Amino acid sequence: MKLRIDLKSLKFKIWIYFAVFAALLMLILWFLQIFFLNTYYQEMKISQTKKIARTIMAEYGRDDLIENISALSYKNDMYIHIETSDGTIIFTPGEDDKRTGAVGPALAFMKEMSKVRNKLLKNQSNTVSIILPEPRSNMNTLAYGAFLDRTPGEEVILYIFSPLYPVESTVDILASQLVYVTIISLLLAFALSFLISNKLTRPIVNITKSASKLAKGDYGVIFEGGYYSEINQLADTLNHTSKELAKADNLQKDLIANVSHDLRTPLTMVKSYAEMIRDLSGDNPEKRNSHLQVIIDEADRLNLLVSDLLQISKMQSGVESLHISTFNMKDTILSILNSYHILSEQEGYCLCFQCDRDIFVTGDESRIKQVISNLVNNAVRYCGEDKKVTISLTEMTDYIRCEVTDTGKGIPESELEHIWERYYKASTNHSRNKSSGTGLGLSIVKEILLLHHARFGVNSVVDQGSTFWFELQK
Repeated sequence: MKLRIDLKSLKFKIWIYFAVFAALLMLILWFLQIFFLNTYYQEMKISQTKKIARTIMAEYGRDDLIENISALSYKNDMYIHIETSDGTIIFTPGEDDKRTGAVGPALAFMKEMSKVRNKLLKNQSNTVSIILPEPRSNMNTLAYGAFLDRTPGEEVILYIFSPLYPVESTVDILASQLVYVTIISLLLAFALSFLISNKLTRPIVNITKSASKLAKGDYGVIFEGGYYSEINQLADTLNHTSKELAKADNLQKDLIANVSHDLRTPLTMVKSYAEMIRDLSGDNPEKRNSHLQVIIDEADRLNLLVSDLLQISKMQSGVESLHISTFNMKDTILSILNSYHILSEQEGYCLCFQCDRDIFVTGDESRIKQVISNLVNNAVRYCGEDKKVTISLTEMTDYIRCEVTDTGKGIPESELEHIWERYYKASTNHSRNKSSGTGLGLSIVKEILLLHHARFGVNSVVDQGSTFWFELQK
């Protein structure tokens, strides 16, 4: 099997970035430990010497000065000497100090002290430092001088001599050690970056494979998360998307099936009655007119169905816009109920409106009329034996609430969330009005109220009736 490496893949880039980062760390370590060790050591030695000199200068004049200087000298491997400008020695290490060779300590640094004193006297500052080379031992010496007292003719000078040991051998040891450290570190970095990149990209690869199935129409595919919150959130979002696509696909299939059925029935009726007029009732005016009326009724039904479908499609696609204005909600409802007087007179329906004063709202008046008309039509179609429908309008602090209540069979709780879907009809609803609608009334209500950003819902109890309600902001 041929190994393929995708140079643009996340796995490869994470692996390379991690490895390059480790290599840079090793490179910095090599430079600091090998190339700059000697300079760093010398700078630290000078800094340490200056710090000790400041300590001695601060303690000059105290009774325990000599004791403290001896301790500092032995602890830090330094030769410390204090004398006046006329050669009077205030402090010098004892003759048993073996760090300066066979001769006494003062004699060993006599020439160096002379150099330091001459430079110090010529210098305007109170301190001076010199690196003194030693060709024989290849070990340089840091010579440091400072005035403890600069009174003319009574100057007190502090001398500090600190050996600068050669670090070449130490560098060689570090170099050989760093070779192993570098190899081990790089190997660990490559292995760790490979494991991390695999762990990170594996769930992404799985999600990509599932997305490919989703693109082919497999809406039941499950997206699995990984070890990270962001990937889990992505998987959850895609799972929700998959469910919504499956739901939309089912709704589309149901819509096509239902529309096909609803269109087929009136078209069949139109064709059948047209053939009857042609073959049977063409010469009989009474039958011909009856058959023609059926054709007209079915054509109206087709026109209503197509209009409702077109209206829903416009609202869902965002093409349909609202014409916002402020209007009297009470007058709007009264104008709607005027068209139902014939039902009250001829069929005994009782439409009761409860509102004691004018209430003004902001919205699209024609669309709100359509909402109320659809809800009232729905209530009239499914009301109980008493044929009573109640419309109530209540004003709250920030909004108004409109309710349409019937006394019909009610809707089971398990079906309440589905009644806003296209063509859905609750199983327990029994229509009193046999002239069925298009099955899109509540879907249109939902879309209009969503455009108004209104809250809406239904409360229903089986065998007691239903109350459809919505709330509009003032």
